This record gives sequence, C-alpha cells and structure tokens, in this order.
Amino acid sequence: MEYLERRVAMVDDRLAEVTGSVEPAELSAELEHVALAGGKRVRPTVTLLVCETAGGDPEDAVDFAVGAELVHNASLVVDDIIDRSDVRRGTSSAWAEFGYGPAIVASDGMLGEAFGLFSRDERAMQVVAEAMVELGEGEATELVARPTNEEEYMELARRKTGALFRAAAELGAVAADADGFTVESFGEYAERVGIAFQIRDDVLDATADAEELGKPTGQDEAVDRPSLLQVTDLTPEEADERARTEADRALEALETATIEDSEASEYLRDLAEFVVVRER
Repeated sequence: MEYLERRVAMVDDRLAEVTGSVEPAELSAELEHVALAGGKRVRPTVTLLVCETAGGDPEDAVDFAVGAELVHNASLVVDDIIDRSDVRRGTSSAWAEFGYGPAIVASDGMLGEAFGLFSRDERAMQVVAEAMVELGEGEATELVARPTNEEEYMELARRKTGALFRAAAELGAVAADADGFTVESFGEYAERVGIAFQIRDDVLDATADAEELGKPTGQDEAVDRPSLLQVTDLTPEEADERARTEADRALEALETATIEDSEASEYLRDLAEFVVVRER
C-alpha cells in the first residue's frame, strides 16, 4: 500500500502546486476547493501505473496524471450544476460554495491548466482531445437522447466515463514512449475499467449510505438520470455482474499489452477487481 500511496502523493503534491499558482487568487482558491477536496485519484494513478508498467519513469507522467485529474474535476463541477447537487466528496460543491458563474469559470480554469500540462506532447494532446469529444457527446446524449436500453446505456457509459479512463491510461503509455499497439491495449483496459466503475457507481447511488459514500445518494432517481438500474429491469446484483464482465474484459486487454510483471502491473490488475466491489 505504501507503494500506491507514494504515487498518489506525487499527484497530490503536483496538483497543489498547479492550482496554487493560478491567478487571480480567487480563481486559485476555487480550483483548490474542487481539486484538493479529496477523491480517489483513480485516473491519475492509472496514468502513473501504466507509465511504469510500460517501462517508463512515473516522474515523466506526473503532469499528464494531474492534467487527467483536472479534466475529471472540471467535468464534475458541470455535473453538479446540472444535477443541482450541493455536496461533492463530503464538502460543498463548487456552485453551492461560490455560485454558478464562478463554478463555471473554475471548470474552465481547470481545463486550461490541464491543457497547459498536455501541451508539451502532441500525442498527449490528441489523446485528450479525443476524450473530450467523447465526454462532451456523452454529456449531451444524457440530456437530449437518453438511453432506453442496456446497449444504449453502455455506449453512454463508454463516453461519459470510459473515455477519460482510456485517456488517463493512454497518457501514461505515451509518457513511457510506448508503441501504438501498447497505447491502444492500455486504453482498452482502462475504458473497460471505467465502464465497470460507472456501473458500480449506479449501484452505489441506489443502495449505499450517503454519509459513507461522501455525496448524496438517490440522485439518479431524483434527477431522472439514466442509470443502468433505471433503463433496465436489472437488480443491483445483476448490474454488479455486468460490471464484473467489463472488469474481466479489462484484464484480457491488459494481457495483450507487451509488459513485464511488476508491482505496477499487479496494481492495474487489482484495480480491475476493486472497481466492482468498492463501497464508495
């Protein structure tokens, strides 16, 4: 666990440095409120672990990892505005704390800082640009062309959650200067992990305790958001089985990459197992 904690600390330290250097001070405080409020740091950790697994130095991937986390946080700010959710990670959401206008500016600010971190590498910029297109189309789909069955839901989950997971992994492979096939294999692994993560999120929203989860539960039903449980007649247990299937596919994709067994690769395997059983 110390191994993983060191990687998360690398991300947290650099994230604090980036958000603390933003001007004006008011915008910096808003970014810090969102980005430093905690969170699982799953995406940036994937970036570092993939970089190591592909034979690179995690130090070379820290900026990309922080950029991925900033993009994720920027999307959460917008999600909370859409959902009128006033709690995020056990504290007030950006719009609840600062108002709608400043929250939107904070989201834009995080995207700007993120792309500044990606700008040193053309491949990294392409990876993230493609993910942002998928994420934006997913958000729009959720609002105007809601899924009505499992197939449509899975496509939405791929765009809204899987795409950014994919980008996080591909960024790590790019930082390690991996070949195209390896980048794609890691991307497929992470996209499947992301879909499993989203399905488990739907189950937790319907079944978990809000205090333990660190955010309101029952939000999917309250705002009529299309969770897997809403658009199908699956039970929570059956939905978890769908998540397990995605996790198994993630592990299969990971095995197609040319990698050596290492502590980093073991953590990637563990992550695919963990997202299916997590409680928050």
